Amino acid sequence: MKRLKIGSAAGIGIYLHWTFWLLIVGIFAFYLYQGSTVTAAVIGVGLVLAIFVCVVLHELGHALTARRYDVPTRDITIYPIGGVARLQRIPEEPLKEFWIAVAGPAVNVVIAGILGALILATGDTLMPRAFIGSEEMTSGGSIWATLMWINVALVGFNLLPAFPMDGGRVLRALLATQMDYARATQLAANVGQGMAVLFGLLGLIIFNPILIFIAVFVFFGARQESQQAMMRSLTRGVPVRQAMLTRFAKLHPDDTLDDAIEELLAGSDQDFPVVEDGHIIGVLTRKQMMQALSEQGRDARIGDIVEEGNCAVVEDTTMLREAFERVQSAACNTLPVVRQGELVGLLTLENVGELMMISSALRQAGNQRAVRKVLDAHGNGSETPTGESADGGAARLPAS
Repeated sequence: MKRLKIGSAAGIGIYLHWTFWLLIVGIFAFYLYQGSTVTAAVIGVGLVLAIFVCVVLHELGHALTARRYDVPTRDITIYPIGGVARLQRIPEEPLKEFWIAVAGPAVNVVIAGILGALILATGDTLMPRAFIGSEEMTSGGSIWATLMWINVALVGFNLLPAFPMDGGRVLRALLATQMDYARATQLAANVGQGMAVLFGLLGLIIFNPILIFIAVFVFFGARQESQQAMMRSLTRGVPVRQAMLTRFAKLHPDDTLDDAIEELLAGSDQDFPVVEDGHIIGVLTRKQMMQALSEQGRDARIGDIVEEGNCAVVEDTTMLREAFERVQSAACNTLPVVRQGELVGLLTLENVGELMMISSALRQAGNQRAVRKVLDAHGNGSETPTGESADGGAARLPAS
């Protein structure tokens, strides 16, 4: 199990990634190795846990602000380097993204302010008197002062314009008020990757592995966000029928695993729709096939393996962007596409990726007419519900 659910807030599940426990054990072991007492090590671990409570509140700030804009949050996961609130979508309205992005750091500002006020009210100093995990940390005032300044540091770090951190999203939102959303994302991602390179160089110079890890996270996170923004831009207004596969192998519930293996070896398909009388029953995935093969043998009946409705179906008129989000969140990598209840195609991440690569390459060449020609030709070719394109050829776009 990669994640452990530790609770929920406002209906949003909160999870700990398994690597978080390595951090806790590592911190405890480190202080004991340094010669600190068990009490000091426990205090150090307790402070780290308090920091991550602040991180959870930070992510809830994002999630609850997103909810105000009708953007649901799937869950919140805590990692050793921070937390991630998985929103179902990122609003493309700049002001909405701006407020969602700044809501997290704003929570840390409030926490730091409350802690500072409490410390001053008790007559203690705002400056921590010792390092985390040392014997002097047994002072309550020192612990709260340390936690206060860590929240201040979280605000400053998160607001660095390094996409995909909060500051990068703020930068994109501001840029998007002046230019196209995809272009704003690209510029923000470039800034983020530039800062990631600086983080990495600094980490190498001062031999700080944590800084190097953050640099890698920011660099690849920025690239992934840029690719997703490009996908959203390219799929806007495009229906599923213009990206679906229209030539594919089908199985019947009475077929056996032996029949499925023959289809698997004969072509490039990995998932197979199970169809009876033109209507989709479910999808036999390669993973299911291998598991059933090891447990039941080659003569097992397909209808006994595939659960009815195990993969959601989409209408061919559904917008590609919506369907793509369903594929990403579904247990199946293949979505059956239907028209009036009958199977007419399949939507796979691979084929969507191929369509995006072709469209992106044509757009970069400034050939907008060619983009539309590719989409229209593929869409028109998929109008026949027979499993073949109109010209009898394969509807799969060539990989680039």
